[in-house]
Amino acid sequence: MKRELQGNYVQSSTAGETVNAFTPAPLPPNPPIEWTPLLFNKFQEAHLALGRLDGVSSNVPNKDLFLYMYVRKEAVLSSKIEGTQSSLSDLLLYEFEQEPGAPLDDVQEVSSYVAALEYGLRRINEDFPMSLRLIKEVHFILLAKGRGGHATPGEFRHSQNWIGGTRPGNATYVPPPPTKVLDCMGELEKFLNDIPHPTPPLLKAALAHAQFETIHPFLDGNGRLGRLLITLILCEQKIIKEPLLYLSLYFKKHRPRYYDLLNSARADGDWETWLTFFAEAVIATASHGADSIQKLAKMVSEDRQAIVALGRTAGSALKIHEAMLERPLSNVTWLAKKTGLTWGAVNATVLHLEKLGILKRVNENRRNRLFAYSQYLEILNAEDVFLETASDANEAATTNNLSPRD
Repeated sequence: MKRELQGNYVQSSTAGETVNAFTPAPLPPNPPIEWTPLLFNKFQEAHLALGRLDGVSSNVPNKDLFLYMYVRKEAVLSSKIEGTQSSLSDLLLYEFEQEPGAPLDDVQEVSSYVAALEYGLRRINEDFPMSLRLIKEVHFILLAKGRGGHATPGEFRHSQNWIGGTRPGNATYVPPPPTKVLDCMGELEKFLNDIPHPTPPLLKAALAHAQFETIHPFLDGNGRLGRLLITLILCEQKIIKEPLLYLSLYFKKHRPRYYDLLNSARADGDWETWLTFFAEAVIATASHGADSIQKLAKMVSEDRQAIVALGRTAGSALKIHEAMLERPLSNVTWLAKKTGLTWGAVNATVLHLEKLGILKRVNENRRNRLFAYSQYLEILNAEDVFLETASDANEAATTNNLSPRD
């Protein structure tokens, strides 16, 4: 459905130029969403895909360990959209106090994303409401390390930003002026808390994400926080039991359409096309996630069967296997501390696991040899290949006069 402009333009000055900054109307859209058969069916399919994802996650041998890795994979993907070069292995090395292969700032940035997501989920599990305070707290942690320190972490912006272009005058989009940010975010907070009336969770997440990106309330980190907000909303609304849905890769793959639909929702009020796209993103991502979980469960089961067949060394090997599920990139010293086995016992056992093809040696440093649970990492990294090879892997929209990052 085509509506009128979903807000109004206000003149704003920045970098010596006067521009028309867009201030969005509060949610929900007016007139209300038109639930065409196509849109209704897409949302029904999205709910079914989320139900399947929740269902198969119970098949993972150790859900906590799987979530530990899955959250880190999303942190890498979301940060890569903004131009970082860190891989999942780089992040694991950094957490393991080893030298990562990527620039330290990149890895610290990914690590901060993990901390921000875990903090937000913990607050929600403590029944803390979706609020401006929570959004600010999560943003503060998100920009705690890496290159975001200059961008007033945890504070709404006090200067004009813009998206696309080399300067405000040729920007693709100019968000609300700083004097309007608090009001816009206050209206978004009301919507998140079902004022003026309740909104179904998946619809709420889709509309809130678009509105947050439209407001662009921070100097930096808006893209990452906007994607993280989807997961926080769905967990807070209990539409998913575990934080297993992340749309970063889908948005990256369909980046031009993603931006076009956000612009269309603002300019023409075509929320229905945006919502159809969002539902398709949920369907594709949830389905891929469920398939990945099933592959991991099958792999772990088969590897354990192979380990049991080792005979008298099986007990030690199973302990190491369990530890590698927690940290699929580890050295002998950490494995000895984690399992309670002697250094010599661990060293001998990992050689058996190497022969079985379960572990793979990463380096040849005799005193600090690193081993990878390679197939585990390959399954988690399967959907990351696109980001490694896409010609626009480093494309990032200009979002403010300080940095070409989002």
